[in-house]
Amino acid sequence: MPKVDRRVLKTKEAIKKAILELMNEKNFDDITIQDISDRANVNRSTVYLHYLDKYDLLEKMIDEHINNLKETSEWACQEEWIDAVQIFFEYFETHFLFFSTMLASRAAPSFRSKFLQYVMEGYKDELKESNGKNEGLSEDVIVKFAANAFVGILESWLKDGMPTPPKSIAKELGILLKRIL
Repeated sequence: MPKVDRRVLKTKEAIKKAILELMNEKNFDDITIQDISDRANVNRSTVYLHYLDKYDLLEKMIDEHINNLKETSEWACQEEWIDAVQIFFEYFETHFLFFSTMLASRAAPSFRSKFLQYVMEGYKDELKESNGKNEGLSEDVIVKFAANAFVGILESWLKDGMPTPPKSIAKELGILLKRIL
């Protein structure tokens, strides 16, 4: 795997941070590449060097976080519910600006639907291992219920400024999810 220049990484991070900050200030449609480059303190051509346009930038950011969450799932989901949920909430805390912008402000509805789909896929796998505790209930309803509850709690926690540490929210949410799935 080729080594990535740290300056390139730093520039991309500045661009990503800039668009998220701008999305918290104004409508996405009103944001220009010039706004992004000014905020990131780079030339417009630098933004275009890495991204086709602001939509490409947003899409790549969304894909990056969904892929990171999928990688996290591979090892986190081997833990007990509380520990697994804590791992995810620590990730959300670390990437607060991204998730609060994407979920709490509803600035990018496409992210919420992709994220919800990702959570539902994970819960489908968990439901298969639930040993019949939800016998007679629709798998689809259970998965949608659990996933929407998880995303709703996350949105609320972010919107409220993360009033409790990840460990506390994970304990409560983990207990509830264990009862459902």
